Amino acid sequence: MTNRIRDFRKAKGMTLADLAAACDPPTTAQTIGRLETGMRQLSLGWLNRIAAALGVEPASLMRAGEQSAVQIVAELGPAGAEALRTPREAVAPSALSTGDGPSPMVLAVSHSAGEYRSGDLVWLRPINMQAVGAAMNCDCLVPRPGGRFAFGRLIDRRGTMVGLLPPGAGQKQVVVDNPPWIARAFMLVRSL
Repeated sequence: MTNRIRDFRKAKGMTLADLAAACDPPTTAQTIGRLETGMRQLSLGWLNRIAAALGVEPASLMRAGEQSAVQIVAELGPAGAEALRTPREAVAPSALSTGDGPSPMVLAVSHSAGEYRSGDLVWLRPINMQAVGAAMNCDCLVPRPGGRFAFGRLIDRRGTMVGLLPPGAGQKQVVVDNPPWIARAFMLVRSL
């Protein structure tokens, strides 16, 4: 079994020292780092202390090794949606039901654009290319050649081409020809 302490800590914007200080009783950043990486055994006592400090259920910190994780695949910045050099794991909200459909993916917003604020996580689910009409007027992520992405409101489909209107003010429509997949936004996670 592997743990997800680092995933939850980073999702909450905490450093190792922050989490160590939030534990009751407080511990050291080095101890938290060793527990995260598996260099030190994560006992039930540690699991409960860290879960309480993070404000999550202890069971959510554990993950079976074979379980597939939801990945943050792109980041929305000032130049639009960009692929990450290394995908990061997203921490799923407890209300998320993955169902039997395709595994969701996440777009992290690093620069405010339109309705999206810096720090938002946009959860997307790949859709069947024959069902693109159902995603019309919805925010979607579409892969582009060269490992790039386009993100915006799906406003047009003509043959194999799809048109997206990016969320920022004054941006022009982006047209992608014959994308291999389209992922439709279904949930926005915003920290308070």
